[in-house]
Amino acid sequence: MKQISHKIMSMVMAFVVLCSTLSFTVNMHYCGDMLIETAVFQKAKGCGMDMKTPLANDCEITKKNCCDDKQLVVDGQDELQLSIDKISFQQQVFITSFVYTYLNLLEHVDNKASTYKQYKPPHVVKPIFKLDETYLI
Repeated sequence: MKQISHKIMSMVMAFVVLCSTLSFTVNMHYCGDMLIETAVFQKAKGCGMDMKTPLANDCEITKKNCCDDKQLVVDGQDELQLSIDKISFQQQVFITSFVYTYLNLLEHVDNKASTYKQYKPPHVVKPIFKLDETYLI
């Protein structure tokens, strides 16, 4: 049971480290006020109604674009280096004593050990079970 709990805790800790260091982007395409498309790790394609900007030679009046692209960036933690040099001597003593007491928390008890080996059985004077028996013929 102890080994299973250690494996479960190590998997949970690995998952926590993975989630805390993961970074990703979410791209969203809005057409007006309505969300049309959402994409993770890539650019959103859009609805195809984007207005093209006119060239400098054209004298056309352009309308305001109704589409809008938004990008949400979730940055993960990138500083996970632990420096052992910064731990003081008292902290090292505390860590070693904690690990030592944790490992020796439960003593191994032998299940085959008998506590009544030092006692001898009583001496039988006469067989009492024979006196109380009845036989049917």
